[in-house]
Amino acid sequence: QVQLVESGGGLVQPGGSLRLSCAASGSISSINAMGWYRQAPGKQRDLVARITSSGRTNSADSVKGRFTISRDNAKNTVYLQMNSLKPEDTAVYYCHAEIVPDGGRGYRIDYWGRGTQVTVSS
Repeated sequence: QVQLVESGGGLVQPGGSLRLSCAASGSISSINAMGWYRQAPGKQRDLVARITSSGRTNSADSVKGRFTISRDNAKNTVYLQMNSLKPEDTAVYYCHAEIVPDGGRGYRIDYWGRGTQVTVSS
């Protein structure tokens, strides 16, 4: 069984910072890209930032210059450092990973975490 477990969400004032973490565990052969998505009430789930296994990143225009994605391949963990948070960043943040499980046929499967709430409010 492979699972992704997020941590680090919470309530923060505008202009504040939070750091999200997501650890992948279980029978994993390899992990390709990892990333963060977010979904605000009544809206679709959108990409926030993504990082490949080689460290190449891309992010949404709305978070450029404020959010930084990174990963520790040895720990199968991806991080999202969020600075200068705005009320419009309020959403449930979901971790995503493209994982090749052990014992499979080498196929890459999309896994999602359960989500962590980030609320930016004074």
